[in-house]
Amino acid sequence: MSIDDDRTPVAGGSTDSGYFTPSEQRYTAYDSDDTTGFDDDVVATREPHKWHFGADLGLLVLRVALGAMLVGHGLQKVFGIMQGPGIDGFAKFLGTLGYQQTTLLAWVTGVTELTAGSLLVLGLFTPAAAAGALGVMANAIWVKLDIKEFLGAVELESLYAAGAFALLFAGAGKISLDRNTPWFRRAPAFGFVFLVLAIGLSVATLIVLR
Repeated sequence: MSIDDDRTPVAGGSTDSGYFTPSEQRYTAYDSDDTTGFDDDVVATREPHKWHFGADLGLLVLRVALGAMLVGHGLQKVFGIMQGPGIDGFAKFLGTLGYQQTTLLAWVTGVTELTAGSLLVLGLFTPAAAAGALGVMANAIWVKLDIKEFLGAVELESLYAAGAFALLFAGAGKISLDRNTPWFRRAPAFGFVFLVLAIGLSVATLIVLR
């Protein structure tokens, strides 16, 4: 028994797989040696990996948790609330780490945390928001890392960076404002582009301002 290459979609096959294109379809194979035209024992199904609600819910929780914490840190730096240092206090702290143009850098860091955190909560422009968060955390890890301490004494910053990295490549999930955007449908590709941008800006900050 041989199987021809011609395949015909079966009625009722799904035409929307949710995340992937081309659309998911179910096929029944023709049997060229069967006078009935179909081989009831041979059914070929092309069904790409399909995400489920649990994955989208997990991404939502990660986004909101990471975004809310970034917003809190940004509010501390920019407005000095919640026992935060404010711009002047944070600029002085940056000076102790060897940075130059500390006031400008304090504003950039605080506004980046506020903006990136807010966008992550909304699930909007997620690649850019995640890259911004990752860039800030990369600089924080670099200047605070102490190899003599447990996990370099940067456990919190590492968790923030890991969450941002995950969102950079996984995307925001369906429960987001990014749902119908190109970067939602091609999250890994956009994630790679923004990862390169985040690395470049982080390295430039360390070289130029420190």
